[in-house]
Amino acid sequence: MPPGRGGLADTICFPVNETQPATPSPATGSKQVEWFRTTYQRLVREVGKVIVGQHEVVEQVLATLFSGGNALLEGVPGLGKTLLIRTLGDAMDLRFSRIQFTPDLMPADITGTYIIQEDPSGHKEYRFMPGPIFANLILADEINRATPKTQSAMLEAMQERAVTVHGERRELPQPLFVLATQNPIEQEGTYPLPEAQLDRFMMKILVGFPDKDELIEIINRTTAGGEPRAEKVLSADEVLSMQALVREVPIAPHVVEYAVRLGVATHPDKAEAPSLVRRYVRYGASPRAVQAMVLAGKVRALTEGRYNVSFDDIRWAARPALRHRIILTFAAEADGVDPEQVIDELLAEVPPTSVA
Repeated sequence: MPPGRGGLADTICFPVNETQPATPSPATGSKQVEWFRTTYQRLVREVGKVIVGQHEVVEQVLATLFSGGNALLEGVPGLGKTLLIRTLGDAMDLRFSRIQFTPDLMPADITGTYIIQEDPSGHKEYRFMPGPIFANLILADEINRATPKTQSAMLEAMQERAVTVHGERRELPQPLFVLATQNPIEQEGTYPLPEAQLDRFMMKILVGFPDKDELIEIINRTTAGGEPRAEKVLSADEVLSMQALVREVPIAPHVVEYAVRLGVATHPDKAEAPSLVRRYVRYGASPRAVQAMVLAGKVRALTEGRYNVSFDDIRWAARPALRHRIILTFAAEADGVDPEQVIDELLAEVPPTSVA
């Protein structure tokens, strides 16, 4: 449980548009940081009971969760993307919902709709039947298999934290965390997400193939009797408290400026852009990319027991925050250049400190 009243965790009691509590003393802040780090480690251990390896993937997913964002997981079938999300649902006392995206899925299948209900006296009335989006932890499985109209309904809910049904706006429960998956190699019968919709995902997380030792452990766990299951270690209130604590982590102006320069350098028309960006990038990242790097950097700082964000925290968050926001040219595809190579050059060419 979070520490007692007077700490940063109590900021959850205040709506976003109201006055926030004053920054706590260093001693109180230290206790809050330790509580966050300990709770985070417990959650990672529970996930590790089920998920073998994929440490970077788990870290990036949790960074997105505690930043209050949404994540897009990309990987070939069978790598445990769905299992990871289900395991998070087991480890947190949150309402879990899975939406299997298919070409015939309609927006009302996600948001809900009105039905006619008759009471014992014969009186009929319209009653709202909530859709699966009314949950805390939502698995949007194979999101690129649904039509753009249905994708838009899902992504609107992610952005606005509310849905509009028959002209009536309905707030979604908090916390709300959407984890969408997609297969990068099977494109037949899919509807790729437009760049503007991809931008609404805080991070794009690549799920890679396990190494030999990890694969052996996976086989041993899944072919013997009694598969392990994660136990609940977090409540909804604690998740909200951890998200509130992340927002309170201070970040020095020169670290913010470094994140901004990384974002600006993705634009080929800017003086800061490296040669690879000028040659192969059509459109650079939006301001959301910088927001994502800063928030994920704050989470990483807390997980390491620090109450400040470093340059390394920003660099750690750069790849998942930028890879889906950099739009490459046709020349890049012809020359075999991908966003990872562009980001590598960005990190190599844009220094952490300004060069006079």
